[in-house]
Amino acid sequence: MPHALWTLWVLGTVISLFKEGAPDQASSLTCDPTGICDGHSRSLISIPSGLMATVKSLDLSNNKIAYVSNSDLRMCVNLKALRLGSNNIDTIEEDSFFSLGSLEHLDLSYNLLPNLSASWFRPLTSLNFLNLLGNPYKTLGKTSLFSHLTNLRILKVGHSYHFTEIQEKDFVGLTVLKELEIDASNLQKYGPNSLKVIQNISHLILHMKQPAFLPEIFVDLVSSLEHLELRDTRLGTFRFSKVSTNETKTIKKFTFRNVEITDESFNEMVRLLNYGSDILDVEFDSCTLDGVGDFDPAMDTNKDVSKIETLTIRRLYIPHFYSFYDLRSLYSLTGTVKRITIENSKVFLVPCLLSQNLKSLEYLDLSGNLIVENSLKNAACEYAWPSLQTLILRQNHLRSLEQTGETLLTLKNLTNLDISRNNFHPISKTCQWPEKMTCLNLSSTRIQSLTECIPQKLEILDVSNNSLSSFSLTMPQLRELYISGNKLKTLPDASSLPMLLVMRISRNTINTFSKEQLDSFRKLKTLEAGSNNFICSCEFLSFTQGQPALAQVLIDWPENYLCDSPSHVRGQRVQDTHLSASECHRVALVSAVCCALFLLIVLAGVLCHRFHGLWYMKMMWAWLQAKRKPKRAPQRDLCYDAFVSYSEQDSHWVENLMVQELEHFNPPFKLCLHKRDFVPGKWIIDNIIDSIEKSHKTIFVLSENFVKSEWCKYELDFSHFRLFDENNDAAILVLLEPLEKKAIPQRFCKLRKIMNTKTYLEWPTDETQQEGFWLNLRTAIKS
Repeated sequence: MPHALWTLWVLGTVISLFKEGAPDQASSLTCDPTGICDGHSRSLISIPSGLMATVKSLDLSNNKIAYVSNSDLRMCVNLKALRLGSNNIDTIEEDSFFSLGSLEHLDLSYNLLPNLSASWFRPLTSLNFLNLLGNPYKTLGKTSLFSHLTNLRILKVGHSYHFTEIQEKDFVGLTVLKELEIDASNLQKYGPNSLKVIQNISHLILHMKQPAFLPEIFVDLVSSLEHLELRDTRLGTFRFSKVSTNETKTIKKFTFRNVEITDESFNEMVRLLNYGSDILDVEFDSCTLDGVGDFDPAMDTNKDVSKIETLTIRRLYIPHFYSFYDLRSLYSLTGTVKRITIENSKVFLVPCLLSQNLKSLEYLDLSGNLIVENSLKNAACEYAWPSLQTLILRQNHLRSLEQTGETLLTLKNLTNLDISRNNFHPISKTCQWPEKMTCLNLSSTRIQSLTECIPQKLEILDVSNNSLSSFSLTMPQLRELYISGNKLKTLPDASSLPMLLVMRISRNTINTFSKEQLDSFRKLKTLEAGSNNFICSCEFLSFTQGQPALAQVLIDWPENYLCDSPSHVRGQRVQDTHLSASECHRVALVSAVCCALFLLIVLAGVLCHRFHGLWYMKMMWAWLQAKRKPKRAPQRDLCYDAFVSYSEQDSHWVENLMVQELEHFNPPFKLCLHKRDFVPGKWIIDNIIDSIEKSHKTIFVLSENFVKSEWCKYELDFSHFRLFDENNDAAILVLLEPLEKKAIPQRFCKLRKIMNTKTYLEWPTDETQQEGFWLNLRTAIKS
C-alpha cells in the first residue's frame, strides 16, 4: 500500500509539472484592435481556445497543430481569413468549419491530410481563396469538393508525389477562376474533359515533370484559358500532334518556368503556340535549352508561328551554346515580335541578320548580359531593328560612352536608351547620338562629371547613383531629371533647365534650399529632395514650415527630411523641429553683445582716464620690473649724492644755480642729471630706475611745469615706490615756486602725506635768504 501511494504521488507531481510547463495557448496569440490575430511560428500544438467573434483574421501557420475539432472555431462567426499552412494537421472533423460562412481565405497547404472531405467546404459559401497544396492525398475525393464554392477565384491543389489522378468530377461547379495551380508532378491519370468544365481560367499554373498528359489538358483548355504556365517540366520527349478544333482560341500567354527543352521539343513547343490567340506573349524563366540550335526547318513554312508579339527570356541556360551554327530557322518566329526581353542569359552577340529580321521590334531589353561595344556594333548593323524605340543595355560590359553612341546611330527611331550599371568613367567631351533620342539612363555608371557628351535635346535624363558633385549642363528641353545618390551640395541652376517638371535629387549632400531657388524652377511640379544633410537653420525652417503648399511639390515630405545639424536636433524631422529665439536671432544677439562690449570698453576708457587707470597700469608694470631687480645697492655702490628730477622748463635754474652751488662746493656734491648722465640707447624707464637706485637722495624740483611733465611724473612715481618699499626718506622736495598741495595728483598719496608731515625746502625770491636755502639743501643731502 505505501508503494502504491508513492507511485500515485510521483505521477501527480509529473502531471502538475507538465501542466505548469505547457505554454499558454491563448497567450501565444497577438491580436490588434481590428481583430487580426497572429500566432504563426509559436510551436502551438492545437488551435488556441477562447477564440471569439471579434477575430477576423487568424494566422496559425508554421506550428505543430495536428487536429482541428468542430469546437475550435465555433465562435469565430466573423472570421474572414484562416491560415493553417505548414502544420501537422492530419484530421479535420466534419463540422469544423460549419460556422465560418464569412470565410474568404483558407490555407491548409503543406499539412498531412490524406483525404479531403466535401463537408469541410460546404458551409464556406463566401470562400474566395483555397490552398490545398502539399497534402498527401492521391485524388480530390470521391465527390466534387468545390461545387458549392461559387465565389471561389483562386484554387491551389495537388502534391509533388502523392497526387496522381485528375478526375472528371473534380472541378464540377467551378465556372470562373482567376488562378488555378495544380501540382501534378507525378500525374498518372487524367480524366477526359476534367478541366473543360471550368468555363474561364485566367491563369493556370501546372507542375508536371513529364508532359505525357499535357496535350490532352491543353486541348481541354484551348478555348477557356488565357495564360498557361508550365513549371518544372522536362520536355525532352514531348510530342504534340495536330488537333482540329473549331473553338475560339483564348490563350494569350505561355510561360515556361524551370523547363528543360531540347531541339526536338522546341519544335513541338512551336506547334503548341499555333493554338494560341493572334497576339501572343511567350516567357521563358530559368529554363535550360539542351541543344545546338538544330531546329526543324519546316517551321519556316508554318504560317501561324508569326503570332508572337512579346518574348521574355530570363536566366536561360544553354550548355552547348558554342556549338550553335545557325539561327535562321528562328527568323520566322520573330517577324512580328514587338517586345523582346532577354535578361541574365550571358548573351554576348546578336547576329546582324537576326537584328535585320526583327523589323517590327519596338522594345529590346538585354539587361544583365555580356554585351561589349564591338558586339553591339555587330548587332546594331545597318538596317538592324528599324522600328526600335526603346533599347535597354543595363548591366553589361560597355566602357565607352562615345563609342556606344556612335554605334547606335543606325537606329533612326530610337527614343529611349538605358545603359545604366555599366562603367563609363571617364566620359568623352563630345559624342554622337541617334537624332530622335529623348530619354537617356546613365544611373550607376561611376561617372564623376558630365560633359557636352550628354545630348542637349534630351527630355528625360537619369544620372542617379554616381559621383557627381555638380550639374552645370544646359538642357533647354529637359522635363525630368533623376540625379539622386550623388554628391551635389546645391540644387542645379534653374536657368539651364527652363522646362523641368520633375526632379529627384535625394541622397546627396544638400544642406538647404530656399523659396527663391524653388521659385526659379517655374514649371517644376514634382521634387524629391529627401535624405540629404539638411542644416536646420531658422531661415530653412521658416521656409519649409511656413509653406503648406510645399507638400504638393515635395513628394517625400515630411518623412525623408531630417535635420543633420545643429547637433541637438540631429535626426528630427524638419517639419517638427523648432529652434530657440537666441539661435534664430544670432546676428542681432551678437550685434547687441558687441555693442555692449564697445560701450563697456568706452566706459572703462573714460573711467581709466578719469581715475588715472592707465597710469596705474604703467606703474604696476614698472613696479613689477623694478621688483625683479636686486634691492637697493649698498652704500659703497652709490654713484651719486642725489638724482635731480626737474622739468625741462626749469632747467635754467637747475643747471645754472643748483649745479654751480652743489658741484662747485668744497667738498663737491655729485649730482645725476638726465641730460648729462643717462646712458644713451638704454630704455628711459631703466635709466630713471637705475639713477634713483644709485643715488643717495632724490631731489624733486617742484613747480607747475614739473606737475605737467610726463617724465617728471615717472621719476616721482618711482621715488614714490621707493618710499613704499624701503620706508626711507630718500626724497627731498624743493618748491621752486609756490605750489598748492591740491595741484599734486591724488594718486601720489604717499607724497602728499610726506608734504603734510615733513618739511620741504622753498626757493626764496629774496637773495639774502638764498644762502640759507643752499645750506639747508646741502645738509638734507648729507643726512
